[in-house]
Parts: sequence; structure tokens; C-alpha cells
Amino acid sequence: QVQLVESGGGLVQAGGSLRLSCAASGRTFSSYAMGWFRQAPGKEREFVASISWSGASTSYVDSVKGRFTISRDNAANTVYLQMNSLKLEDTAVYYCNTIDFPYPRALGSWGQGTQVTVSS
Repeated sequence: QVQLVESGGGLVQAGGSLRLSCAASGRTFSSYAMGWFRQAPGKEREFVASISWSGASTSYVDSVKGRFTISRDNAANTVYLQMNSLKLEDTAVYYCNTIDFPYPRALGSWGQGTQVTVSS
């Protein structure tokens, strides 16, 4: 079981950028595909982006394509989400999880997440 801790959220103005990090424990991190999800107030949690175990393949929800980039550093047991050109509708709690790549289906337990708030 991989334990995950998200960080890097905060308050940012529309058009700004943030980089989220997801630190994983366990020696098997590099064997897992990883994904980012988000949950806005009053809405269901939704898939945002995913990356294969090697980092060679990625997938994004249409609403973030061209603005967000997922990456990973297996030596550091960390997956990142670079978010540029942020919009008000990106406001949400962001979570990482192991994922059934290429399907947008989370496999593990949810952590605390990290809050991203985009202001006008």
C-alpha cells in the first residue's frame, strides 16, 4: 500500500500558476500509475490527469489540457501537477492516488488533499 501526501496548494489569482506535489512512501511507487483528482464544493470528485508508471504516457481531462502538466520523479517518489493559466473553476481540493491507467479510476485510499483557491 502506498501512502500519499499532497502539498503545494494555496490562493492564487486567475491566470496564475501553482505546482502541486504528491509524496509517496514505499519502495514500489515506481510500479504504480498515478493520477490527480479534484473536488470542488458541492460537486463530485473528478479526474484531472494521470501518468503511467514510467512517465512515458499521460492523460488529461479536456478542461485542463494545455494548461496543466503531470510529471513524476520515481527516484524522489513524487508526482507533480504543474497548473498554469488557472481559472476560477479550478478551485477545488486536489488529491493524488494510484490509478488504473489509462482508465480514470482511482485504486487507493484518499488522503487529505491540498486546497487550491483561484480568485478573480
